[in-house]
Amino acid sequence: MFGKWFSSFVSPRELRAAGVMGMNARNYKVISKLNSRKLYPLVDDKVQTKILANQHGINTPGLIGVIEHQHQVKDILNIVKDYKEFVIKPAHGSGGRGVLVVRSYSTDCFTTASGKSLTFKELYQYISNILSGLYSLGGQYDVAVIEELVHFSNIFQNYSFQGIPDVRVIVYKGYPAMSMMRLATKASGGRANLHQGAVGVGLDIHTGHTLHAVMNNLPIEKHPDTGVDLLGLKVPLWREHLEIASKAYEMTGLGYLGADIVLDKERGPMMLELNARPGLAIQIANLIGLSRRLKEIDKHYPKGLGPIERVDYVLGRLD
Repeated sequence: MFGKWFSSFVSPRELRAAGVMGMNARNYKVISKLNSRKLYPLVDDKVQTKILANQHGINTPGLIGVIEHQHQVKDILNIVKDYKEFVIKPAHGSGGRGVLVVRSYSTDCFTTASGKSLTFKELYQYISNILSGLYSLGGQYDVAVIEELVHFSNIFQNYSFQGIPDVRVIVYKGYPAMSMMRLATKASGGRANLHQGAVGVGLDIHTGHTLHAVMNNLPIEKHPDTGVDLLGLKVPLWREHLEIASKAYEMTGLGYLGADIVLDKERGPMMLELNARPGLAIQIANLIGLSRRLKEIDKHYPKGLGPIERVDYVLGRLD
């Protein structure tokens, strides 16, 4: 059945029979029932997310500063004076839009991850665009978050083109339910977004081993830009990844969420951000229907466990 996913002739009925979740089912049968809208700001606002993560002992990139008003933009050099590199992102951005990585800088030259040079005036305008809502959800006025740069592990060298590879874990009622690694490509512009052309690598939720790899909804075995073999990928410190995802349930109160986690070569797994409305392409990367997996959790997984106990249970299952 799952081989038909890559065919244009597969019918909606066949997909439902395979337990594939569609957008309507996700929105009305899962999100509307488990995610109160009053909790959305906890994950839509990256400043709130970072503060909550620190309160719950979840490893996350350090916050350098926040620019809330236009008159504060001119102080950027003073804000980052103790750092050689940093990341600027909109607090309400999505899909990696508006994220700027500065690898090095001087008074009037800022070098990005891609090697492009920006003048102070250009950086000033970039931050001003963030504040105006250019990259935010719904175009609302935003704030610019400045945080420490993640140095991703050498284990994933050549697995991603320019951008940092991350692990997306779908969490359902506190249980890690499905996972994948997202790898940036030249086509995706260095962003780990499958809809923009990134590679999705389905991961066994119990082990962190590769199940399948896809790009533009088609199966692949090697990264299109680096040529590295994707089917041999195994995420180290897998338990730590799942613990971060599981703790996000208590942290936010959301019954269904996506946790994006990166592996820093010195600080280990770190939560990058959370999503109250994670996409469904993860099913294609895993060749597993999400509806079927959520039903298994509802029917067979115990209730009332803490985050560590839930991870113990997931790692102990062989299904």
